[in-house]
Amino acid sequence: MNRLSFMSSLLRLIAALPLSWVHRLGAFSGWLLWRIPSNRSRQIAERNLALCFPERSDTERNRLLRQSLMEAGKGFLELGPLWFWHSARVLGLIRESAASEAALAAAVDRKQGVMLITPHLGSWEMAGLYYSSRYPLTILYRPSRLAEFDVLSRQGRGRMGGQAVATGTQGLRALLKALQQGKVLGILPDQDIGSDDGEVVTGRVFAPFFGIAASTMTLVSRLAQKTGAEVFLTWAERLPHGQGYALHLRALPEVTEAATLEESVVALNQGIEAAVRTLPGQYLWAYRRFRTRPPGESRIY
Repeated sequence: MNRLSFMSSLLRLIAALPLSWVHRLGAFSGWLLWRIPSNRSRQIAERNLALCFPERSDTERNRLLRQSLMEAGKGFLELGPLWFWHSARVLGLIRESAASEAALAAAVDRKQGVMLITPHLGSWEMAGLYYSSRYPLTILYRPSRLAEFDVLSRQGRGRMGGQAVATGTQGLRALLKALQQGKVLGILPDQDIGSDDGEVVTGRVFAPFFGIAASTMTLVSRLAQKTGAEVFLTWAERLPHGQGYALHLRALPEVTEAATLEESVVALNQGIEAAVRTLPGQYLWAYRRFRTRPPGESRIY
């Protein structure tokens, strides 16, 4: 059995369970990461929380560390149900839709292009599936280092009509074409943009995120300011005990209307930070968000 078959079989096996059990298993795997101090995920998350929440006590940050690692475990295992359940069953997991979705629908109807940004908060996979089932969504993603997982992720993310395009020159062309056609772009905006092909394609600016200079893609801001496309921020909050998800949606007009590119990128990070502060335990703190440093600054991790 090759790795693609193994991963597919594993996720299909997990998909045989109800979501409540999937989340219990995921929470347990994250709890183990919290209990084992030497693992890399815990070390990164612990460092990020110390940087971003210096005002909190050690006890409070440790509680948040535990919760975030447990939520990260849920996030991985829930790929089974989200990618392999029937579409209607997946969409039925949405218990609360965003009250402001009418504004998004109106923006899509204007055929001027819309950008829907989904940070690593809650279940971004669920958010992508929901919106791709309702709108013509083109999703930008960074390919996985595991080619087999990359195949699964493209299939999973595109199963409800969304078109997944990889970062790179061809992906950028696909985004521009979709925007010119009045479609919706789905972008993960809080990825660290380092000195690689991603920087060449998207560009980067160091902008504050929780008061720390973070290498931030300029793609969203450049497209918004060039085309006037409206920008919305969304996330799918995991409800307790595997009950499903609650969708949240916010318009970010300041990203499009900013006077300069730098101010637009700052506004983008401010919008993401405000969302994370509403649900800090479901943010992916185990991600090396501050890996790339401005010239002259020492490494954080």
